[in-house]
Order: sequence, then C-alpha cells, then structure tokens
Amino acid sequence: MASMGERRLEGAVLKKVMAENKRPSMYQVLLLNDDYTPMDFVVSILQQFFGKGAEEAVRIMLKVHYKGQAACGVYTREIAETKVMQVMDSARNNKHPLKCVMRKE
Repeated sequence: MASMGERRLEGAVLKKVMAENKRPSMYQVLLLNDDYTPMDFVVSILQQFFGKGAEEAVRIMLKVHYKGQAACGVYTREIAETKVMQVMDSARNNKHPLKCVMRKE
C-alpha cells in the first residue's frame, strides 16, 4: 500500500503527464475579400492548398466575396502558418492582392 507521500508524488506525476498531453491550439485559416483577385483564382487556391472539391470551393469563394472573409480550414499552428504562406506566395506570384490570415480558435 502506498504512503501519503507516495500518493502525492503519483498525483503530481499524473498532473504533469496530463499537462504534457494537452491538445495543441487550433487556428482558423481565413481568406479575405478584395476587389481585384479573380474568383476562379480563389477557387483554385481552395482546391490546391485546402483540398476542397469544386462545389465547396465555389461556396467558400462566394462567402469570401459576399461576407468579406471565410474560413478555409482549422489546423495546428505550424500547418496553418504553412497554408497562409502558400496562399500568399501563390497570390504574389500571380500578381493578385489576395490576403490569407490565421486566427486562434
């Protein structure tokens, strides 16, 4: 049978293990509307970098167009940062002002 001191130590270890196994923070990746980026480019971005099908990509693009922004997906910080960089690089390379940002959930 464990003594009180051993039980406290076991509880402290258990709390530490539980803290280490905490889920990572998640981030929404958002596209922001502008008046210049072609709609078909936005649809292609959604398909290429976010794996969206044609119908879902069009639906998200229209939400960006009419509401000013729309979420493309929810990811861990590192993946969200990569998605934002991929979109921004592609927009820049194609001379479009499309903006992509991430927001902590």
